[in-house]
Amino acid sequence: MKLAKRMSRLGTETAFEVLAKAKELEAQGKSIIHLEIGEPDFDTPKNIRKAGVEAIEKGWTHYTPAAGIPELRKAIAEYISKTRGIEIDPKEVVAVPGGKSIIFFTILALVDEGDEVIYPNPGYPIYESVINFVGAKAVPIPLKEEKDFRLDISELAGLITDRTKLIIINSPQNPTGGVLTEDDLSQIAELAKKHDIYVLSDEIYSEILYDGEKHHSISKVPGMKERTIILDGFSKTFAMTGWRLGYGVMPVELAEQITKLMINSNSCNAGFTQKAGVEALTGPWDDVRGMVAEFTRRRDVIVEGLNKIPGISCRKPKGAFYVFPNITGTGKDSRFLESYLLEEAGVAVLSGTAFGKYGEGYLRLSYANSLENIKEALSRIDKAIRAL
Repeated sequence: MKLAKRMSRLGTETAFEVLAKAKELEAQGKSIIHLEIGEPDFDTPKNIRKAGVEAIEKGWTHYTPAAGIPELRKAIAEYISKTRGIEIDPKEVVAVPGGKSIIFFTILALVDEGDEVIYPNPGYPIYESVINFVGAKAVPIPLKEEKDFRLDISELAGLITDRTKLIIINSPQNPTGGVLTEDDLSQIAELAKKHDIYVLSDEIYSEILYDGEKHHSISKVPGMKERTIILDGFSKTFAMTGWRLGYGVMPVELAEQITKLMINSNSCNAGFTQKAGVEALTGPWDDVRGMVAEFTRRRDVIVEGLNKIPGISCRKPKGAFYVFPNITGTGKDSRFLESYLLEEAGVAVLSGTAFGKYGEGYLRLSYANSLENIKEALSRIDKAIRAL
């Protein structure tokens, strides 16, 4: 088949490839513990499920406005205004089928061929994939363990050129669990304003923070609201991955263009999903708080366990639900250990290189699994590493 050349530039998400391999092994009767996929293992809270079912029964199964129903856009605007400390109008909100769409649409709307986009590495692989897809230059900014996986501001400044159109930041961060400080954000903001650069701020894990950490958004820095696109959604916070509901918050002029991309690609989001989203934001948050408390317990267990395994060291993440242990002490590379642990130990993990070249020497493990399974996985990993 003669595909368009651009398709050769489009990457993938390794988590789903490893999941497929793990499922094949399970089908052959092998016991597999899944620490590869990044989704909460909790059910969507009951009140949200009920709202979705009621919306279906009431006929919310037809086309809706492309940017989202007014009730949802209002709820999102109020939530972002409260949590980010900025005033948001519903016209600045575009609801999309999953936050990932905001990555795609933002880059399509803002970035031309030959432009440059700075993105975190290791980082969510779709950033680099879409940058390459549109014919732009993907410029990685390394996230280093010695800085708690925060970017180096001076290094960022050195990467900016007159072709830099967009900077992507992600905090709390996938895959490392790193969190940018207020000072980091202020310095990034100064660079963006000085060089007239937009910022895509991926804040999908904003509600999953530990040890008293508070979420800070670059959009609150004076002069940044008009050049920031906030990416957020319902998948992680409310365990709604399969509902496919996310959103972007951005200047009205850009929101109109993103809405146009919605019309050309998806037409709209499902009405009943949006009604469930309204309930998620405006209803009780007890289940969310309980989920984060459980993630905290799991984080502590998995970090302690990994640090007892020879050749592995692991920093304690400040947000999200991933650990990013350093495995250089094992003498093996990341891809080898990804395959070895799956096939020999029955534990599905991801190579750090699934998140970019600077992920070499690391693995990503999701602790969105039960404490029982996490403890068993640690035992299996320990035994397998000692047998190397």
